[in-house]
Amino acid sequence: MYMEKLMRLIEMTPLLLLLFLPFAFAGHDYNQALSKSILFFEAQRSGYLPHNQRVTWRANSGLNDGKASGVDLVGGYYDAGDNVKFGLPMAFTITMMSWSIIEYGKQMGANGELGHAMEAVKWGTDYLIKAHPEPYVLYGE
Repeated sequence: MYMEKLMRLIEMTPLLLLLFLPFAFAGHDYNQALSKSILFFEAQRSGYLPHNQRVTWRANSGLNDGKASGVDLVGGYYDAGDNVKFGLPMAFTITMMSWSIIEYGKQMGANGELGHAMEAVKWGTDYLIKAHPEPYVLYGE
């Protein structure tokens, strides 16, 4: 029984190769993956959105953040599509994007995404600076 199944599989190998070989050599569109990754960050923006916002279905949000404490905490990024801004994951993400720009900025520039990546870093760092309004004070969640 086992040998019969094995022989049938061996007989089908050329057909399987013909069917699936084109997919094995199909390239991945890393330019599109990069563009969509950066668009994800634009979709997570909180605050007054800039005029060049490419995710047009989004609107200004979180415009009263920090008001209850007398500090301006408008801006930054939401965490994965919800209405919460977590400082540590945001700082980590901004750091990783910054290192990506340092390491792969030339490739990002060739794809037309370097400016968008730098704007994404600035959006997050501007917020983190606001969240640290004076020495020994850091607002976070």
